[in-house]
Amino acid sequence: MMRVKKFTFSPIAENTYVLYTPNGDAAIIDPGCYTLQELQQLAQFITDNSLKPLLLLQTHCHLDHVFGTKWVAETYGLLPQMHRNEEQVLQFAPASGQMWGMPFDGYTGKKIWLNEGDTLTLGTETLDVIFAPGHSPGHICFYNAADGYLMGGDVLFAGSIGRTDLPGGNFDVLIESISTQLLSLPDKTIVYSGHGPATTIGEERATNPFLQGVG
Repeated sequence: MMRVKKFTFSPIAENTYVLYTPNGDAAIIDPGCYTLQELQQLAQFITDNSLKPLLLLQTHCHLDHVFGTKWVAETYGLLPQMHRNEEQVLQFAPASGQMWGMPFDGYTGKKIWLNEGDTLTLGTETLDVIFAPGHSPGHICFYNAADGYLMGGDVLFAGSIGRTDLPGGNFDVLIESISTQLLSLPDKTIVYSGHGPATTIGEERATNPFLQGVG
């Protein structure tokens, strides 16, 4: 059974996750560490728990989710894995950082493209790739069916949904993604979101004001 560690980083309060197996194999998801202190906090956790980062995964590439991507890639010798439709989003992220007064060095190296239906392996654990655009054009989620949780990025939040007013966002597409891709999961599925607390599919189906009558 994989463990899930959440860090909340940067002035945008983005959730960065480390998934790790009992033998120390680890995946870093959406590294949003912005300050040197935050980078050190992530590195210290990995060192203290004797983890071996093997996967660097991006649900999407808005600036707050990629502040630390270049550092993680270089520090642990990893290639970020994402949907191809996020490439332009990743390229634009540093300019977006300048616009918001949060400059940073963006990642410009090689990438591994992920597609709907792909399966990632970490030790004996697996993560299924779910394509869920709308918040961004190539947004994906990572689903662990065995342990019953979804690394949901900015698709679905506790009581809300991802914003769709950013370039490449589309409200109707996002609602369709949630309806067909997320609400089809078991109600007990835990959703680890890119901002805020964790929730469940059942809780959001029942109470989320954006999802009433959906799915």
